[in-house]
Amino acid sequence: MDQGLSIKQAAQQTGLTEDAIRHYEKIGLISPPSRKPNGHRVYYSKDIERMELIQCLKQTNMSLEEMKVYLTFPFREAIKSVPELNAKLQEYRKKITDQIADLERILKFIDHKVVHNQSLLRDKSGDEA
Repeated sequence: MDQGLSIKQAAQQTGLTEDAIRHYEKIGLISPPSRKPNGHRVYYSKDIERMELIQCLKQTNMSLEEMKVYLTFPFREAIKSVPELNAKLQEYRKKITDQIADLERILKFIDHKVVHNQSLLRDKSGDEA
């Protein structure tokens, strides 16, 4: 990737859209990229790594504002060597495990309704149908 990637190639490689990449540049999640003489953006491996990190955080439903906090830490360092980052990740990990538990409860509810061929609502007596 020594020659760099176009925005289209960066989008394909990271799973982000070209519009998302431009937006992330505008709000400061991604540094302004290098440019070719014709003005086209060029992204190098360090840029792609940052975009992949953003995509990973995005998949956890982290807000862009929360991402900004994480991206201020020296994320190339070992996590435990940056105590603030380690603490934030542990905190966020707890949030994700709580979300997983909530989703498992929802899945159990749906499975029960499907297996027993029930309505999603309670019957008129107040019992689950």
